[in-house]
Amino acid sequence: MPTLTEYPQVAAGKVRELYAVDDDHLLLLASDRISAYDYVLPTTIPDKGRVLTAMSVFWFDLLGGANHLVSSDDPRIPDEVRGRALLVRRLRMLPVECVARGYLTGSGLADYVRTGSVCGVPLPSGLVEASKLPAPIFTPTTKAEVGQHDEAMDFAAVEATVGADLAARLRDTTLSIYRRAAEHAESRGMILADTKFEFGVDSAGEIVLADEVLTPDSSRYWAMDGYSAGRVQPAFDKQVVRDWLVSSASGWDRSSGEQPPELPADVVEYTRARYVEAYERVSGRKFADWA
Repeated sequence: MPTLTEYPQVAAGKVRELYAVDDDHLLLLASDRISAYDYVLPTTIPDKGRVLTAMSVFWFDLLGGANHLVSSDDPRIPDEVRGRALLVRRLRMLPVECVARGYLTGSGLADYVRTGSVCGVPLPSGLVEASKLPAPIFTPTTKAEVGQHDEAMDFAAVEATVGADLAARLRDTTLSIYRRAAEHAESRGMILADTKFEFGVDSAGEIVLADEVLTPDSSRYWAMDGYSAGRVQPAFDKQVVRDWLVSSASGWDRSSGEQPPELPADVVEYTRARYVEAYERVSGRKFADWA
C-alpha cells in the first residue's frame, strides 16, 4: 500500500491538502484543522476531516452528474488517511467561487443593507436577517490566495473573467445544483441557506463539480424546527468557535495580530458534535458507519 509521503504535495489550504497521484489523478485530503478570522487555530476538531469527506461523498453520489470524484476507497489512497481523503480527477480549475443563496444572511445581508442588492442582483425591500429569497440567486466571489479575502463579484465581472458563455453555464449549473440540494435538505428537516461550489473544466470542455461539496465548511445549514426570519439562526458549523474567540473568555484581541489561543474542551466537543449532526441529519446515515 502507498504512504502519503510517496505523493508530492501540490497545494495546501487552511483545511485541505492536495497531492499528485499520477498525471490524471489527485488526492484531496481533509484535515481536522479549523480556521476562523483568517487564522488556522492551534486546536484541531477531532473527526472534522472525516465528516467533511463523508458529506462530500454523500452529495457527489446523490447529485450524480459531472464531478471529480473517482473513489473514497481506492487502493491508491494510503491507509493513514483513509476516511478523510478522496481520489479525484485532475481538472483545469476556474478562478470563481460559485455561491448560491436561498436565504439572506452573512455578507449577503450586509450587501443588501448597503445597496438593496447582493452582488448586483436587486432584491425586494423589507427583507431581514434569514429572510427566504423569492428565488435562489447567484452571488459569486473571487477565489483568493490563502490568507487573502474573497471579493464579491457581479455577473459582469464573472463574464470578464471566464467569458460570457462559461459564466452563464456556471450560474445555471450552480443554481440547479443548489435547488436540488435544498430540496433534499428540506426532506431531511434542514434548510440549506447558502453554499459555495468550485468547478473545473475537463479535457472535453465540460464543467465539472470539484473540491468539497455541501459540507458544513462550505454551506450554511439551519434546522427547519425553530426557524424564524428576523434573527440569526443556530448553524451547523464553526460559529461557536467564532463566538468564543471574540468573547471575553478567550482573552484574544482580534485586532492584535497575535495568533488565537487554544480552544477549550467544551467548545471543541460542541463543534465536533454539530459537524457530525449535520452529516447525520442530511444523509440519514450514522457517522460511525463511515469508513
